[in-house]
Amino acid sequence: MSMTTNEASVVDQDRLAVRRTIHIAAAIEKVWTAVTEPEHISMWFGTADFDGSGVGTRGTLTFPGYGTVPLRVEAIEAPHLVSYRWGNDDALGELASEVDPEHSTVFTFTLEAVPDGTRLTVVETGFDTTSDPSANLESHREGWDSELDKLVALLEGGS
Repeated sequence: MSMTTNEASVVDQDRLAVRRTIHIAAAIEKVWTAVTEPEHISMWFGTADFDGSGVGTRGTLTFPGYGTVPLRVEAIEAPHLVSYRWGNDDALGELASEVDPEHSTVFTFTLEAVPDGTRLTVVETGFDTTSDPSANLESHREGWDSELDKLVALLEGGS
């Protein structure tokens, strides 16, 4: 269950995608920084380590008790859109050492300034290329609920 008043993530079985839209009472620039800069990503998601900035940047997200997931920046349209491809196939039972474009998912953050903050939507696609699409869809749906609730708490000054 979501710790915020935002709706939970949903699975689109037809598109094999996970989607969640949340409201954050913070300026779009602040949210943009939180979803694109490694030192800020590390405060709410996994510990982020990137080898640069911009499209093509490679990096990792490390989650305590889970391990290190490789990622690559696929698209950037500051401050409204950033896409990451990652090798996070939970059902496989082992972590990839590099992003495999043939067997990975892409998550895209879309940000929209609204009068009282920012509307952020995440859509993750590509589950059809994973080892167990149904299991991964459910795992990532739960993950986006938890992780985005942390982002809201961080940016709104909560715990």
